[in-house]
Amino acid sequence: MMFGSLLEEALQAMGANRLRSALTMLGMIIGVGAVVLMMAIGQGAQAMVSEAIASMGSNLFIVLTGSSTSGGVRMGSGTVPTLTVTDANAIGELPEIAAVAPSFSNIAQVIYGPNNWATSIMGTTPQYFEVRDWHPVSGAVFTDSDVRSATRVIVLGQTVVQNLFGNEDPVGKTVRVKNSPFVVVGVLEPKGQSLDGRDQDDTAMVPLTTAQRQLFGNPFPGMIRFIMVKARAREIMPRAEQSLKELLRARHRIRPGQEDDFTVRNLTALAQTAAGTTRTMSVMLGAIASISLLVGGIGIMNIMLVSVTERTREIGIRLAIGARRRDVLLQFLLEALIISLAGSLIGAAIGFVGAWLAAVLGGMTVVVTLSSILLAFTVAAAVGIFFGFYPARKAAELRPIEALRYQ
Repeated sequence: MMFGSLLEEALQAMGANRLRSALTMLGMIIGVGAVVLMMAIGQGAQAMVSEAIASMGSNLFIVLTGSSTSGGVRMGSGTVPTLTVTDANAIGELPEIAAVAPSFSNIAQVIYGPNNWATSIMGTTPQYFEVRDWHPVSGAVFTDSDVRSATRVIVLGQTVVQNLFGNEDPVGKTVRVKNSPFVVVGVLEPKGQSLDGRDQDDTAMVPLTTAQRQLFGNPFPGMIRFIMVKARAREIMPRAEQSLKELLRARHRIRPGQEDDFTVRNLTALAQTAAGTTRTMSVMLGAIASISLLVGGIGIMNIMLVSVTERTREIGIRLAIGARRRDVLLQFLLEALIISLAGSLIGAAIGFVGAWLAAVLGGMTVVVTLSSILLAFTVAAAVGIFFGFYPARKAAELRPIEALRYQ
């Protein structure tokens, strides 16, 4: 009952100075709105990175062929054919490895009827789809039998399907690649963009032997461009990478002190680094926006100090007729808390609308979560109590006689 009367008195005091109360709320409105909006943008960026990581597959390595030196100029990885299918088979026998896919790729024109599209043609094995966690949405992928027989079958990514077939079902249809007919046996599920912005769906897969023998040729029999490797678990990836390097050095007869003629890249580690950077950005955005809450809290304290000064005689009368100091303290704390929470509610609504506009008009990915709104409310309440405590204590410590004499 006592709390109810104090709350009513706090609301009446705020109602008597509506403009000042509204201006005091403004700092909290801006602060909470900025926190909700910035966290929505940061979490949206995290969601995009997480989606890109998931689309890559899990626990991935890529082994690239070696580099070359010409006229004193060192070329990049992949300029010397140092990897073979037997290397890939040997890697697949390591206990830390779940699946391996030797690959050979190049750009070629795919033609269907009057339509044509230049895309990346990937010659690989059926294990590639397991390594990448990539499944067909219609039809099926090619088999080991197709690889052994160098069958002219092809699996298409979504971008290729859209540009060649539109709404037509491509499964069972025949396309031409470098004037060779290929039967479409499957269409892959959409993957979207990779972390580097590349369209992962702009691709087509054929059996490795078909690519080597019939499409692009291979002056070095058995040679491949790169090997996709999937470890059994994320926890053992460092050990798997070490075992993989030791195996290839032994197979390629590389002596101690000599450079590797191959390059191993931990794609999962690169992706996790990108995710960590995005999380840091999200935290920094929230921290920067939280400065507005601090400014709003200082505004509350200033206005509450003014209010205490204006109501000194009122406080003296209350204390003189028997009000306890803790009742005065609680009343002013309630006023500060109400201002904070009311400003937080309006600020959260503004932040939500701002996030929606950023998504609709700016094309940004934003994620507004309940946790971010609750966090903003909690911080705002804490700010209100923290900055309202000093004015409230000052009011409670007034001496009744001096307060009554105040003009």
